[in-house]
Amino acid sequence: MRIIVLGAGLVGGPMAIDLARDQRFEVTVADIDSAALETLAGQAAIHPVTCDLSHPGEVTDLVGDFDLVVDAVPGFMGYRTLEAIIHAGRNVVDIAFFPEDPFALNGLAKEKGVIAVMDCGVFPGMGSALIGRAARHLDTVDRVLVYVGGLPEVRTWPWEYKAVFSPIDVIEQYTRPARYVENGVQVTRPALSDPELVHFPGIGTLEAFNTDGLRTLIQTIAAPDMKEKTLRYPGHIEKMAVLRESGFFSEESVTLDGHSIRPMDLTARLLFPMWKLQPGEGDITVLKILIEGRQDDRRRRYVYNLLDRFDHDSNTTSMARTTGYTATMTVRLIADGLYDHTGISPPEYLGRVPGCVPYLLDGLAQRGVVYEESQEDLDDVA
Repeated sequence: MRIIVLGAGLVGGPMAIDLARDQRFEVTVADIDSAALETLAGQAAIHPVTCDLSHPGEVTDLVGDFDLVVDAVPGFMGYRTLEAIIHAGRNVVDIAFFPEDPFALNGLAKEKGVIAVMDCGVFPGMGSALIGRAARHLDTVDRVLVYVGGLPEVRTWPWEYKAVFSPIDVIEQYTRPARYVENGVQVTRPALSDPELVHFPGIGTLEAFNTDGLRTLIQTIAAPDMKEKTLRYPGHIEKMAVLRESGFFSEESVTLDGHSIRPMDLTARLLFPMWKLQPGEGDITVLKILIEGRQDDRRRRYVYNLLDRFDHDSNTTSMARTTGYTATMTVRLIADGLYDHTGISPPEYLGRVPGCVPYLLDGLAQRGVVYEESQEDLDDVA
């Protein structure tokens, strides 16, 4: 099977390497950064292609010769790129996490006979598939609560944060309004709102805040209460709120000494070098999901936990492992014929199909990414 990965970045690169280790796949990686491509080609049997992926027409022409596409472009390019891939009639696994409604492409994907699994990361992604599986077992779902975050192993002043995926997409977490469900009604709150402190064994106390991570779950899971929160070290919310409210994340141009500049571009130029993991530094991924509902007329709770760390042996970030390997295992799921639903598939759809979640969990565990699952009968606890 011929596979092309669009994007050779922090997650795209490790995905390409993982796929290239599978003898069934011939792997090509496309990116505008020729240096990143050369680095990848030196690590595995990967064919590099230099291409500006910001042009949808070029994307459609590029992917037409491949059996499956892995889309790892930044979120602001994601929707148009996915649309271009679907126009080419290629099956696709997508981790772009774009803000637009993916179901707007459902008709086109069905017309083209394309399997398009999107948001295929850690959360949304594997966590969404686990929620989909729990919802399949429950008669009704009453509550879904998700805490998720990527953190540096070592807290370093002033930011105590490192960007382990596209930094532009990180900033969007602080600006995109957060949608959640409360008492059966969809509610929108500002990002960074409703802060709370939550303790996690092995990590300590973290702060959680609203972000727009539920995404398609709002439409696909019938739960009257559903919320997702991002995790950071305490103090992060205030720093990001100050930058946002002071206009440093604005995309509206201002004039300075006769030159037009977007504050976001200056902020990115200053922050991103400080947010980059340095050699020897590691990261952590934390995820906790609670799903409550009724099963056989009893109240039931499913709990999933993930605590994953940087792999120093392979020099692979935890975020690349937990996000990227979810996507590469989904590629294998499709290649093995275990998932064949045409149209747009958010990852919770994978949880609806018996066998898909165990397949993904087993593949992740083989790569050292281990999810812990527990169940409680809430009637017995009461």
